[in-house]
Amino acid sequence: MPIGKALELAAEADLDLVEVAPMARPPVCKLMDYGKFKYEETQKAREARRNQALTVIKEMKLRPKIDSHDYETKKGHVERFLKAGDKVKVTIMFRGREQSRPELGFRLLQRLAEDIGELGFVESSPKQDGRNMVMVVAPHRSPGRITRSSREEHEIAPAPAAAPEPADVASDTSAVSE
Repeated sequence: MPIGKALELAAEADLDLVEVAPMARPPVCKLMDYGKFKYEETQKAREARRNQALTVIKEMKLRPKIDSHDYETKKGHVERFLKAGDKVKVTIMFRGREQSRPELGFRLLQRLAEDIGELGFVESSPKQDGRNMVMVVAPHRSPGRITRSSREEHEIAPAPAAAPEPADVASDTSAVSE
């Protein structure tokens, strides 16, 4: 169809003539309300961004000579992060002579990986990075993935306040009025 006739049809229908596939031979055009089309595209993009999975990386720092109680506390924090759906970067910091014994840090990271095996998996195995040894643990994928909008609902939702029973309120007001 000639361009002039297509423009005429668009003007009659009070629509826009939009080139959809300029590289096609012949080029493909479509009659549409371009403003409405752009609005719907931005709405789709916004919805896709809102439902996008949010990955947060938390970091837990340990030392090779950590006490058993301190280890259990740090392990509890890692478990809490994994249950919340966050990745955890576990860092072993070496100082002084500890740097000559990287196997201590490696064993500690392996022990942690075994202890939290039911909650997550090792995404990147322990690697020596200068004075630090780093391992990344990710949560197992569950059917209910946490998206940005559901995470905001969880964080913003206020705790329900315990409302007094109506009988208690009535007895309290009668005591005050006497």
